[in-house]
Amino acid sequence: MTRAPLQIGLVGASARDIDAAGAVLRRGGLVAFPTETVYGLGARADDPDAVARVFAAKGRPADHPLIVHLADASWLGRWAQDVPAAARALAARFWPGPLTLILRKAPGVPAAVTGGQDTIGVRVPGHPVALALVAAAGTGVAAPSANRFGRVSPTTAEHVLAEFGPAVDCVVDGGPCAVGIESTIVDLTGARPRILRPGAIGANEVAEVVGEPVEAAGRDAPRAPGRLPAHYAPAVPLHLVDAAAVDRTAAALSPSGQPIAVLARRDTAAPVPGCRWWSLPPEPAAYARVLYARLRDAEAAGCVAIVVERPPGDPAWDAVRDRLERAAAATAAPSEGGAP
Repeated sequence: MTRAPLQIGLVGASARDIDAAGAVLRRGGLVAFPTETVYGLGARADDPDAVARVFAAKGRPADHPLIVHLADASWLGRWAQDVPAAARALAARFWPGPLTLILRKAPGVPAAVTGGQDTIGVRVPGHPVALALVAAAGTGVAAPSANRFGRVSPTTAEHVLAEFGPAVDCVVDGGPCAVGIESTIVDLTGARPRILRPGAIGANEVAEVVGEPVEAAGRDAPRAPGRLPAHYAPAVPLHLVDAAAVDRTAAALSPSGQPIAVLARRDTAAPVPGCRWWSLPPEPAAYARVLYARLRDAEAAGCVAIVVERPPGDPAWDAVRDRLERAAAATAAPSEGGAP
C-alpha cells in the first residue's frame, strides 16, 4: 500500500510546527525530536508498522526494546500494569525528567515496542517540545535515540540530519539538549529496584525516594536500551586512557601527523602535531552535556582516532564513564551496537 505523503523535513518548535509533526506521528510517520537528554527518533507506540519503521531506519535488532514517552504520569495505566508504589513515588519526584522506569507492560502493548518481553520502559521527558509533541500525537511515542544503532547519540537537530537525511519524515529543531546523555533506567519489576543504565539521576537519589538500597543490574535483568558491551561509538576508534597516558597515546596513534582528536579535562602543555585537542569541563554534568557533540566534531574533522582521558571513578561520573567504556569497547568489537 502506498503511504500518504508525510515528509515535511526540518521544522522549528512553534505550536504550528509541533502540530504538523504530531500529524506526521498520527499517520504512522517518523519524527525526530528533542528531549532534555538526547534527540529521539519517534513513532506512535500503538502502531506496530510505525514502530517497525524505527527499527528499519536505525538498523536496530528486533529484540532491543524501545522507551515509550508519555505526556504525563496519568498515562501510565495505558502502558503498564501492576504499577508499584515505588514507581509512582519516583514519577512524582523526577517526572518530567531524565528517568525511565521498567514496569510490567499493559495488555495490548505491541511486542515490537518491548522487544518481546513482558516489561516496558516508560518516561515523561523533561523538554517542553517533547511534551507538546507527545500530546499532539495523542498516544505514547516510542523513541530510541535518533542515530544509527550503536553509534553516538545526537544532541542537536543538525546531528540528526547528518545521520539520516531524508530517511526521517520530520525533524523538530528544539536546540541543543540540556543533559546530553541518555536517561537513567530503573527496573522496578524485581524484588528490589535496579539501575539498568546510569544517567543524570544517580542511584543515591533513587534510593532516597524508594526508601531502600538500589541494586546493579544482574544477569536476570530485563533487556534495556544502551546495555550492550559496545555502544555509543563514534565512526573512528576511541581509546580510553588514564590521564598520564593521554599525550603519549595521541603521539603513538599519529606517527605521521594524521589528525587525532583528544578529549581531556585539561589543556595540553606539549601539542602533538596534527592533534585536535578539546578541553572538556571538569564537572560531570557539564562534561556530559558536550561529550557527544565533541565526539561528532572529531568525526567531522576527519580524525582517524579519538583519545579520551578516563573520567574519575567516583559515583558522580558513573553515567559518563559508562558511555565512554562502551564506546571504547566498540573499537575492539565494531559489529556491536540509545534511547533517550
